[in-house]
Amino acid sequence: MEYALLVGGCFIFSLGAVLLIEPYGFAPGGTYGLSMVFHHLWGWRTELSALCMDIPLLIIGTIVLGSRFGIKTLLCTLLIPAFMWLIHQTYGFDSLIEPDVSNRITESGLTGVDAIKLFDHQLLAAIFGGILYGIGLGMIFRSRATSGGSDIISMIVNKYLHISMGTAVIIVDGLITLSTVIAFGDWKLPMYSWLIIIIESKIIDMVIEGQAAKTMLIISERPDDIRKIIIEDMHRGATLLPAKGMFKGEEKSMIYVSLTRREMMNLRYRIAEIDPMAFINVVDSSEIIGRGFKDIKE
Repeated sequence: MEYALLVGGCFIFSLGAVLLIEPYGFAPGGTYGLSMVFHHLWGWRTELSALCMDIPLLIIGTIVLGSRFGIKTLLCTLLIPAFMWLIHQTYGFDSLIEPDVSNRITESGLTGVDAIKLFDHQLLAAIFGGILYGIGLGMIFRSRATSGGSDIISMIVNKYLHISMGTAVIIVDGLITLSTVIAFGDWKLPMYSWLIIIIESKIIDMVIEGQAAKTMLIISERPDDIRKIIIEDMHRGATLLPAKGMFKGEEKSMIYVSLTRREMMNLRYRIAEIDPMAFINVVDSSEIIGRGFKDIKE
């Protein structure tokens, strides 16, 4: 299952890269973002440029950081360029949204950023490119692999400069994204790339965490009735906590329960029927580990 996720994630990432990201001159971080800049500047194949950077980085990362990457990261490093090459050979270099743009570019005689300006749907490509990137990377991460590349640079920066991993990733990918300004002199390109990164990160979270979870804190005069709904009808666990109202000093009970979004909506409506005066606080839970949710071993 993990290897199926890895292969599927690499293929979806490659689709987004070839059909939506590469044609528009975006560089949303990573070695593939930098390789796309090289593609538009000098005509180099994106997948070959990225592979030429990823393999040495993987070797350096193994020497500096130890053998923490494993066979899956190596497989990912090889699969993505292979899929990109296959898509290029079968589909070409046109955008999925604007399949006729290469003819327009050829007829115009323009190159580089001037040719990129002939595209009409950069925003649409950035949105859906970010979605495909997020799905692909999310599947790769769920398979317990990494995509290598600039992630390894970030890990090395984290180790020797003692910068947090999140900050290191932002610095490395931010510099790669800004390279489009140096290469093409167009500030719109890094702005689109930042949009891709934002969308991609949200989609990755959704893929990794699955269905969004909610935590409910419930104060009610009828805790026993609510307990029956949670335990007997929804087959979920909950915790009953002692509480004391600060206004009147009354002793109360507070129910602490974690549910999926759908279960939360169902429980909320059930509580409204039995106790319209109940007080409910719903909190977004980025991750819930334990029985009924994600296994702690994951």
